Amino acid sequence: MRVSFSGALWFWRGPSPWYFITVPEEQCAALEAVAPLVSYGWGMIPVTARIGDTEWTTALFPKDGRYVVPIRSSVRGSEGLSEGDDVSVRLDVTA
Repeated sequence: MRVSFSGALWFWRGPSPWYFITVPEEQCAALEAVAPLVSYGWGMIPVTARIGDTEWTTALFPKDGRYVVPIRSSVRGSEGLSEGDDVSVRLDVTA
């Protein structure tokens, strides 16, 4: 399953600070439909993510009824991303 969308890059300032992009509601509904087939621990969904020319494996986190995509520092650096940027994301759900 492939999901594409755009969203703002935001920073979570918790005990383990990290950058994320929130998946829009419409795409979250599609992800929830496949979650029981692929999810592991805490509702995580394994994906291959792509932003620009950068592709990596990660897992979506459930948060506030939606999913968020964690964005590594190497991805932010190679794609020149900063907090608040509107970013186009492609996700391929993996099993």
